Amino acid sequence: MVDQYVLGSILASVLGLVFLYRLFVKRSDQGGSVEAAESTTTTTTAINGECRSKNGGDDADVIIVGAGVAGAALAHTLGKDGRRVHVIERDLTEPDRIVGELLQPGGYLKLIELGLEDCVEKIDSQRVFGYALFKDGKNTKLSYPLENFHSDVSGRSFHNGRFIQRMREKAASLPNVRLEQGTVTSLLEEKGTIKGVQYKTKNGDEMMAYAPLTIVCDGCFSNLRRSLCSPKVEVPSCFVGLVLENSQLPYANHGHVVLADPSPILFYPISSTEIRCLVDVPGQKVPSISNGEMGKYLKTVVAPQVPPELHDGFIAAIDKGNIRTMPNRSMPAVPHPTPGALLMGDAFNMRHPLTGGGMTVALSDIVVLRDLLKPLLDLNDAPTLCKYLESFYTLRKVGCSKIGDWTPVASTINTLAGALYKVFCASPDQARKEMRQACFDYLSLGGFFSMGPVSLLSGLNPRPLSLVCHFFAVAIFGVGRLLLPFPSPKRMWIGARLISSASGIIFPIIKAEGVRQMFFPATVPAYYRAPPRVDDS
Repeated sequence: MVDQYVLGSILASVLGLVFLYRLFVKRSDQGGSVEAAESTTTTTTAINGECRSKNGGDDADVIIVGAGVAGAALAHTLGKDGRRVHVIERDLTEPDRIVGELLQPGGYLKLIELGLEDCVEKIDSQRVFGYALFKDGKNTKLSYPLENFHSDVSGRSFHNGRFIQRMREKAASLPNVRLEQGTVTSLLEEKGTIKGVQYKTKNGDEMMAYAPLTIVCDGCFSNLRRSLCSPKVEVPSCFVGLVLENSQLPYANHGHVVLADPSPILFYPISSTEIRCLVDVPGQKVPSISNGEMGKYLKTVVAPQVPPELHDGFIAAIDKGNIRTMPNRSMPAVPHPTPGALLMGDAFNMRHPLTGGGMTVALSDIVVLRDLLKPLLDLNDAPTLCKYLESFYTLRKVGCSKIGDWTPVASTINTLAGALYKVFCASPDQARKEMRQACFDYLSLGGFFSMGPVSLLSGLNPRPLSLVCHFFAVAIFGVGRLLLPFPSPKRMWIGARLISSASGIIFPIIKAEGVRQMFFPATVPAYYRAPPRVDDS
């Protein structure tokens, strides 16, 4: 428990920030219920694990490269709007990944908006109502603020591959969507305009496909992004993935974050009998699995920090031997507006997966793009379309918009993911230690102090100003803890370094996301362009 002196310092220290928050951050109107969009479930034929539509035509309005979460959802969305869509995916069998398994409530709302909410059904998905945070034997529960939403709204966790297959089936059920297995080898360019793609079919035949608009969303390992953006990929850490069977989480239907040394450990349910564990290992190299170093590391370094309720299941999962690893990538969106092409999903923008925000960002981007494309009857004027779609890159980062009813979450979730990961990692620096402890204690206060950050994490209140206010409120709270009851020169120095460290964490991330795009979008020339006019004929 935080004593009365510290609580007093909180109220005094963050009063100004709270005032600014109330003044400038308008609480989102989330009232009422969320009505699910109408959807029709139809049976599709599956051949060798592939979902195929009945569309035999070769002409397309849009080519989509990749049928992961972003590609499959986008194919269904554009197909439902009447576009002829050709999707080319390298492997249409069910994916098996250790990430992309937790969809935040904000992402689930986007799923409803796109008419895809039934894709989390019949896959043994689990409802998630918040997080539990563990540190040094203490824990606190952080609930999503779902009171003003329909009872069905919550987070969802599941096997990533099952979720993707459901969306592929949904997309392939539309007669104007063609889902094909093939490997895209290059974009077809003519006078600076992308005209389509060259690809190899499942049988190895070289083919070309043409469309007025090609959307590349072939994932984090994209081999096409260099043609459309300036990638600056960082790998801050790797995830080591395990599955705990028949274990019980300390808090049912919650994600669990352990602030361990050297970096966080995550637990969350992915089915009614399975719990996913992700151990974050800083750096690009992990202990070898084949020679037993990984098992030894997990048992000697990680296991003692695991909550007691999960310890036996954790050891059993290690002994079972199904240990997998995946590098965690971070890449700000730095696109080259290119006529005839657009980047989306992890091919375009990545953030540390600690906060589970990747799918929420992708689905939010699809809503923005859908609304931008809706008034366009003809996509063939590539230069004009390119200038018009430049606004997509700005609108996706905006916390609120005067154009329509959009609440894109990209910049907020990207910034939160990067900042939270750095705060949650252990550090020998005393100022960073104080920041980490202050974050845990600040969230443990509950009420306004936990609801605001959890609203950001969940994608329910994706406002950049709210993020900045809470981040520095944590820093000021940490300084207040240091200075009470009696400040000393050493504690004042640590407090100054704490503020400096907090600034050094968040400001570079905001700079990479774009200060103007996040906070002053109306000053960006491509903030909004009127749809290209089409003469009636």
